[in-house]
Amino acid sequence: MPGRSSAPTWRPLTREDARASADLLNAMETADRIGEHYTADDTRTELADPYADLERGSLAAFDGDTMIGYVKIRFKPTADEVHRVFLDGGVHPACRRRGIGTTLVEAGVAAAKVLHELHHPGAKLMVDVHRPGHIAGLAELMRSRSFTPVRYFRRMEHRLDDLAPVDEPRIGPWSAATDEDFRRTRNAAFADHWGAVPMPADMWRNKITNQTFRPDASFLFRDPDGAPAGLLVTLSWDADTEATGLRDAHFMVVGTRPERRRRGVATALLAHALRAAAEQGYDQASLVVDSASPSGASGVFAKAGFEPKTRYVRWALEA
Repeated sequence: MPGRSSAPTWRPLTREDARASADLLNAMETADRIGEHYTADDTRTELADPYADLERGSLAAFDGDTMIGYVKIRFKPTADEVHRVFLDGGVHPACRRRGIGTTLVEAGVAAAKVLHELHHPGAKLMVDVHRPGHIAGLAELMRSRSFTPVRYFRRMEHRLDDLAPVDEPRIGPWSAATDEDFRRTRNAAFADHWGAVPMPADMWRNKITNQTFRPDASFLFRDPDGAPAGLLVTLSWDADTEATGLRDAHFMVVGTRPERRRRGVATALLAHALRAAAEQGYDQASLVVDSASPSGASGVFAKAGFEPKTRYVRWALEA
């Protein structure tokens, strides 16, 4: 247990901090109950993010060898008028209300400005924080640093039982040969989504086809001429299964090309993926949806049987 009297030591994160990062995040989960558990491999992947400059864009607090707080900035590979930078971080439950969170947020905003000037100086900088709304003290901290809520998201869940068989020949699973079709379809599907930017190949490998990727439960919908129309990508975290006893198929990406929307593509993909996940032994499926999605995704997911759960808030600061 971290001490309450000693002053923390501070330094940037490194890729060697994977175990300490996982331990901190799992300690935070005991208090925050957001349903996220981590292995060292999971945090190692996040620390290897090609758009997280750890030396200039991170700061961690330590009590001896124990990490008690961190902040990490992730900049965007491209930006037009607005460059939305993500600020991620947290503080060990035993060390909260000691000013560590305030120090980390201020350091994160300062780091965001540095990285913004390096990569997209011609755009307007917005610093975003995306966290569940129920975390104690988070809203007060965000408002104290002049962040305001700008968007709301919702985690939705679907129990995998009593699913009817699905036969859709236009849907096929991921393979190494179709990986680029998946990535390009994702970029086309999210081109008009708030805050989204195209995923280059290095980001796709880091965020999607990493150790949590489940290719057998990830699918591409093709038109009769063979052109990709939509996709569904599934991730699953072993640490969540170990902690909860439930295998969750998280539909990380569900998208349809704008010109093919409202033709049943997403509905077909969801039905196919739900059935596949059930057959593969998953207990539930989950996803997170933007409440103001231009594709009407919330209604599509509700119609497919997903039920709303945790609400997430996107806080933003124009820096």
